[in-house]
Parts: sequence; C-alpha cells; structure tokens
Amino acid sequence: MTLLEKRTKINTNSELFTEELANSSHELNFAAQKILNQERLSYEEGCKLIRTQEIFALGHLANYVRERKAYELAIKKGFDISTAQKRMKQVWWNTNLHLNPTNICIGSCDFCSFARKPNQEGAYTMSIPEAIDRVVLARAEGATEVHIVGGLNPKCLIEYYGDLIKAIKQEVPDIHVKAFTAVEIDFFQQFARNNNGQKLTYEEIFDALIAAGLDSMPGGGAEIFSRQVRDEMCPDKIDASLWVQIHQIAHSKGLKTNATMLAGIGEEPEERVEHLDILRKAQDESLAKFNSGFQTFIPLSCHYEGNDLLERGVKPLTGFDQLKNIAVSRIMLDNFDNIKAYWIQLGEKMAQIALSFGANDLDGTVKAERITFAAGARKRSLAENTLIDLIEGASLEAIERDTIYNPIELSKHKIANANN
Repeated sequence: MTLLEKRTKINTNSELFTEELANSSHELNFAAQKILNQERLSYEEGCKLIRTQEIFALGHLANYVRERKAYELAIKKGFDISTAQKRMKQVWWNTNLHLNPTNICIGSCDFCSFARKPNQEGAYTMSIPEAIDRVVLARAEGATEVHIVGGLNPKCLIEYYGDLIKAIKQEVPDIHVKAFTAVEIDFFQQFARNNNGQKLTYEEIFDALIAAGLDSMPGGGAEIFSRQVRDEMCPDKIDASLWVQIHQIAHSKGLKTNATMLAGIGEEPEERVEHLDILRKAQDESLAKFNSGFQTFIPLSCHYEGNDLLERGVKPLTGFDQLKNIAVSRIMLDNFDNIKAYWIQLGEKMAQIALSFGANDLDGTVKAERITFAAGARKRSLAENTLIDLIEGASLEAIERDTIYNPIELSKHKIANANN
C-alpha cells in the first residue's frame, strides 16, 4: 500500500479537486501530489506557488490543507470523527482589546504611520490607571484577551510594563495578556539592569514579565526577514535570526507565540517565501526542543496612508497578492496550526474570501486598535455579530475561542445580553 493510499480521507470537494489536479497536467500538479502525500514543499516549489496566476486552483489546494489540518488536530486531541469533521467547517474568532500604551518611538520604520517622536504633536503615553480603565471596560464587554504592543519609548520599559501587567491581573485576573513583540523585548533588554547593575538576559526579561502575568506573545516586528528589505525599510529593527531567537526563548519558557509577515513594503514575492521557510524551520526546532511554539501565522498587508512608500515606487499588493499570501502560507507552513485573515488590514470582504483560501481564523473584535487605523484602516473594531455574519456568509461555522484556541461556548457579553 502506498503512502497516498494510507492517507487520511476527509471526503470534501477540495480533496476531490486536489486529487484531480494531482493526476492532471496542470502547472500546480506537483503541489497537489505533495499535498496529498503530506510531503513538505521546498522553497523553490513555494516560489512557483507565489508566482502562479492560477489563483482558484491555489485556493482549492490551500482550502484542502486547512480542512485536513483541522480534522487531524481534532483527532490528535482525542475527538471523535464526527467532531473532527465538524471542525473542518469552523472558523475561529475572539473578543479582544488592542492596547497601545504609547506611540512614542525612537525607532524609524518607513512604513509606520503610528509612531511619534518624543514631544512631537500627537505623541502620547497612557498612565497605568488610564490603561486599566480600558481593559476593565473591554472585559465588561466580553473581551477575553488584551493584546499589548507600543512604540519603543525609553520611558516605557520593563518597569512600566511589569507594573501595567500586574495591575491588569489584579483588576481583571481572568483576562489573557498577550504582549510585546520580539523588537520590544530586545528594546527592554538594552536598558534593563539587576540590582548589581548587570544587564539582564532575554531569559531574565521573560522571567520578570511572566512573573508579572504575561501569558503569551504576539508576532509583530517580523515584517519581511530579507536583510535587504529590512535595511531599507526598518534598519533599526532586529534581524531575522534575533527575532527567531527571542521567540524560541519564549517557547522555552512555555509561552505560545504568533508570527507575522508584513507584505507590500518593497519585497519580491520570493522573499515572502523565504520568510515562510525561516518560520517553518524555527517552528521545527521549537516543537522538537520545547514542545511549544508558534500557534498562528498572520500575513499582513501594508497600508500607505501616512507614509511615502508609493511615491518611492513601492508596488502595492493586489487582491490576488493578498489571497496568494494566505494560500501559500497555509500550504508552506505545514507545522503551524492556524492561519489568520486579519480583517482590519485585509478589509472585511477580502478577509471573508480568505476563509476559502486557507485561513481558519478571522482574529477578533479588535477593540480600540490604533496602529493600522493610523495608517488608513477604515474601522478600529467590529461587533461580534458582524464577525459571525462574515464567517457564516462564507458557509462556515463561527466558533469563539480564547487566545490559545480553546472554544468558548458563550461569551460573557452574550450572557449579559441574554439576561437583559
């Protein structure tokens, strides 16, 4: 019996399409064959996928990978076949608050419209009571997660953020704190000293934040790992190897983290595939060494309001590009459980379409998001019902989750409404 004959059958239209494609002379038949045999696609094969114009065939392949991944994860967790089949039609979402405590940043990223220099008009730093008020309000509205990222502000270091997390956990002990990009962790480490004046290690930075109440880590600051692109667009940011190292230290501490890619900042499509390949190898290492790792990958799209990238000749992403980034991510990142369609950057309609191109997560309500909004996003948050309608409008089932992908059957917000 061949490996193909032994494989898990999930009996969906996308599986049937993949089988037919594998047996055809189509330009993507190589990908279909490897996907069916559960063989990893190479970097070179990923480059063929990111360059293809066969967008619908690519979407079918990615959708099949999404369905099979959901099915196999459910079986691995001990669910029966009926539940596993149901999981193939489910899309995750959550109720979350984005808290950006400061927009003051001494770094320089050409694509950023959020950051302000110290004393510049529009610069702000929240007091801890002000930040806590926002978290308490969001929790009252059903939020299960607070996502904290901000600028590189020399006055907002580990002491400030440690006190902030402690205060959040004191006021709202059951909310999940997902906080700090690898770039921020490196920034904290540059300034942090112990009582003897010695510089703290990254491990000690994480120990202090975890003791304060840090629960997981987002995936920002990755942008595009290509050194050439980083040198031009965000020269102050840590390089790919240090970004990966910091996430792997987080994994060694038992923290789940996310990973991102910001496309449309002057990179070539092949550099996006290189980015995915670096993440895939890093995930292999983390899972083998620490039994912890990246849980979600989020392909992001640059917004151009407030920066001069278009004037400098940067080619903006097309809708095809955005869908290909989602689909190729799902196919290439075989060791990532989840691919997120971040609606606040894709837009609601494109995010909905992405659910048929391999994405299984629509993010969340994203209350009070400031970073993408500053760059021209039209909305800062969505209501629960709108998120659910987007998912159900794609003929899928919406399932609310917590940050680490446990289902929430009924949110606090829904319960409160039901009692009114």
